[in-house]
Amino acid sequence: MADVNDSDRTLTVGATAELVGVSVRTLHHYDEIGLVTPGDRTSAGYRVYDAAAVERLHRVLTYRELGFALEEIGRLLDDPDVDAMAHLRRQHGLLTARIDRLRQMATAVEKMMEAKQMGIQLTPEEQREIFGDDWPGEEYAAEAQERWGDTGAWAQSQSRTAKFTKADWQRIKAETDALEADFAAALSDGAPADGARAGELAERHRAQIGQFYDCSHQMQTCLAEMYLADERFRAHYDDVAPGLARYVHDAIVANARPHL
Repeated sequence: MADVNDSDRTLTVGATAELVGVSVRTLHHYDEIGLVTPGDRTSAGYRVYDAAAVERLHRVLTYRELGFALEEIGRLLDDPDVDAMAHLRRQHGLLTARIDRLRQMATAVEKMMEAKQMGIQLTPEEQREIFGDDWPGEEYAAEAQERWGDTGAWAQSQSRTAKFTKADWQRIKAETDALEADFAAALSDGAPADGARAGELAERHRAQIGQFYDCSHQMQTCLAEMYLADERFRAHYDDVAPGLARYVHDAIVANARPHL
């Protein structure tokens, strides 16, 4: 791969397209509208891109990823009052905000999956009120139904949660948050996953699940395996505290071992 940091090096349009991950047609279009023009042309008239052109192209693609229109990107890049570092700082801030938003949405998805597994019976408005504005409503119901719909636990949870009130769900949400916080505190304090403190938390976890369906130690260990195997559940716990998914898993497995 060519080193575009060398100001004396140039790349053909094909090499540039491969380097930045766009099509040659896209580069031609950017050239035609004056957004990213080649640094030079060969004697045969072929476009070649120097380091400055490639750097501008990277800025264009970053703004495109963030949803800016090409016309607006051109104005941003050609503003004489904004220097290169200012562009980088702006793009970094926008990307960081987008990453945070995606993480929040991932957490909301996990909450919805857990709720669907338990047979949640709230309206979309009530779900948002209890679980937050990022709660994705009915969007993920089909996945939970397909995954657990033919199990006895699903039928049991549907029957029990049909009787739950809004106040019940608010209490359950508070209990879930408190349990996760206590797990995170135990992890931070260095409490061993096979110790008494973690074991008490594992029993709290089992009792909480037991509100929805009869949760044996064997069933609980299956849930623990899912917390690691499913990247969405793992991300939910690890967003509370790094390494928490593994810690919760290990605590549940260790606590269940004498009962299996």
